[in-house]
Amino acid sequence: MKKWSIRLLLAVAVLLLAAAAGFVAYAQFDYGPSKELLARVDLAAIERDGSGLVFHPENANGKGVILYQGAKVEAAAYAYLAEKLQAAGYTVSIPDMPLKFPILAADRADEVIAAYPAVEKWFIGGHSLGGVAAAQYAEEHQDELGGLYFLAAYPSGDFALSDLPMLSVSAENDGLTTAQDIEGRRMQFSANSEFIEIAGGNHAQFGVYGEQKNDLPAEIGPFEQQDQTAEALINWMANK
Repeated sequence: MKKWSIRLLLAVAVLLLAAAAGFVAYAQFDYGPSKELLARVDLAAIERDGSGLVFHPENANGKGVILYQGAKVEAAAYAYLAEKLQAAGYTVSIPDMPLKFPILAADRADEVIAAYPAVEKWFIGGHSLGGVAAAQYAEEHQDELGGLYFLAAYPSGDFALSDLPMLSVSAENDGLTTAQDIEGRRMQFSANSEFIEIAGGNHAQFGVYGEQKNDLPAEIGPFEQQDQTAEALINWMANK
């Protein structure tokens, strides 16, 4: 092999290694639970299983919710929302994801579903990129799910011919997943879809981890947005 070919291969290898190192370093700067959340939720008391965080209800209704976190957002940032669903009788799982990027392990729901055979019906969804990953899983498991939900997200695939129940919960002041983004992809949702927009909410407040770059200021508090999100999910899942 000529010297220039060897040098080219070495250069490409160096670039790939540098890109991988850069991605790992980027992923380390994540969004953790805010002080407001720490004052409301005892994170140390949350149960962990082999998949991640799990919330077992006292009076289980036979239904479960799998929530995929947003990119670089710690799972615990969704603990308040999970506790709201838990109080309504739902088993809730927030699985751990590689580097906190759910798109790297979209099939993690398999582990959750296998771990809790007593749950008769599962709903899967997620926040932002987590919603995209959840949709990827749902495409391959539609007959096994009760529904698919999105928090400031939309499907990357096409569910137009599907009858899978779907729910979109968006926020008026979302600077990352805008109303125009969701409207432009409505044709990718199933015909059995519902759309709810939270007035005054923003992207970051679907979790409780403080402000997020490029987001718009919210006009309501994070727990008000979380309460409305929980209500929307509970009402949607009630008759599914």
